[in-house]
Amino acid sequence: MNLTVIDHPLTSHYLTVLRDHRTQPEEFRSAARRLTYTLVMEATKQVPLVEFEVTTPLETTTGYRMPDMVAIAVLRAGLGLLDAVVDMIPHVKVGFAGVARDEETVQPIEYYFKTADLGSSHTLILEPMLATGGSLSWAVDKAKQNGATSITALCVVVAPPGVQAMYDRHPDVRIVAASLDRGLNAASYIEPGLGDMGDRLFGTL
Repeated sequence: MNLTVIDHPLTSHYLTVLRDHRTQPEEFRSAARRLTYTLVMEATKQVPLVEFEVTTPLETTTGYRMPDMVAIAVLRAGLGLLDAVVDMIPHVKVGFAGVARDEETVQPIEYYFKTADLGSSHTLILEPMLATGGSLSWAVDKAKQNGATSITALCVVVAPPGVQAMYDRHPDVRIVAASLDRGLNAASYIEPGLGDMGDRLFGTL
């Protein structure tokens, strides 16, 4: 499967802050941002650089710059990862994918999608919670319809059913996550997980 789970002390530390039910929204947002830095480092490891000549104070040498990038935040929870992505990749263009989960059917309900043309860009989809795979698969479908050919998903926690669903539907999409959790409960929430990330980010519990 095209899944990378980050093994780094900082990732583990900030993930634990997110898991803790006592963590308040301000600290939760801060931990999410800091954890995302580690996700971005891994997610961009395979992105091909653009080579050019740069002049140092002493001579001309070979330099490198990041290619065109687009980040698509899956609302609402993906907003918790966006600040760190923009901080690390200042030239990134930002899109938004609005999708809600039907609590009875667990199917995604689309309500908004807006992004730049994705044909020549590497696309990062910010979807912190990969549970059943419905929302992420929908976002990938929309990105591909808008020209995306190189896609990496940034997730905080993923569950085996969601990873399998993505492998079945979009085996070309790379997933970078902080943790592969045990599974889903009867309501299709990730266990042990960290609760509803959108609610915890924005204090709407």
